[in-house]
Amino acid sequence: MAAHGSKKVIFAALAGNTLIAITKFAAAAYTGSAAMLSEGIHSLVDTGNQGLLLHGMKKAAKPADEKHPFGYGSELYFWAFVVAILIFAVGAGVSLYEGFQKVIHPHPIESVGIALGVLALAMIFEGWAWLVAYKEFAKSKGKKSLVAAIHDSKDPTVFTVLFEDTAAMLGLIVAFFGILGAKFLGVPWLDGAASMVIGLILAGTAFTLALETKGLLIGEAASTETVTDITKILRAPSEIENLNELRTLHLGPNDVLVVASLDFIDQIQAHEVEQIVSTLENEIKSKHPMVSKVFIEAQAT
Repeated sequence: MAAHGSKKVIFAALAGNTLIAITKFAAAAYTGSAAMLSEGIHSLVDTGNQGLLLHGMKKAAKPADEKHPFGYGSELYFWAFVVAILIFAVGAGVSLYEGFQKVIHPHPIESVGIALGVLALAMIFEGWAWLVAYKEFAKSKGKKSLVAAIHDSKDPTVFTVLFEDTAAMLGLIVAFFGILGAKFLGVPWLDGAASMVIGLILAGTAFTLALETKGLLIGEAASTETVTDITKILRAPSEIENLNELRTLHLGPNDVLVVASLDFIDQIQAHEVEQIVSTLENEIKSKHPMVSKVFIEAQAT
């Protein structure tokens, strides 16, 4: 996923969530709805999360230095993990607490029409942001299923925003029916119950994001297709008797390290080894631009 595409998704979500958060908080103060307050907190957390993702992208773009010879690409993975924690701790925690308080101490919602109107408007904004994120993610998805594509993705920015926007849409639907039920069924605690359901949605989203970003933080190999193609390239020269070992590692979404051990035929000269290694490095980088570093070791089996 290209960096400019990731930024487009984040800026779209940032603009939408900022406007939505302000509107929801105003509506929550006016109507006294716990579900609306939870939605306001949800949008505020999402707005902060987009800021953290932009910060992570900026830090990840720093060039390599003496202390970090392989660059700062993993910074983005760290900040994506922080985002998951914030969704759980702030978004889910506060929503569950506010909802529980409303269930215990229910009170009627004022100006239901305003609350429902705000939620309907928020659905339009969130739907637009979700569509931008999904279209960008679909560019790299290919023929894979959505679940497989998310699991295989090495760019946490787009799938994090996609998860957030999906959770936001689900939360808006729950809040809408919770407020509607509290008013027209005469059951005020349904508003609090809706807030708690929103909290559970956020907790589930945070847990899933944490699992995905944890794998990236620990270190994941390049895609199966990339590894297979690099293997073919390394085995192609007739002077190579065996590919002893091949390891790949994503240092960032578009930064892959390749380490290989090759067994050359006994009759080969040192200068020929150097030439073959140089040719292999150039071919790998040419066919796979995200590969930034290639280390090839000549080693007998």
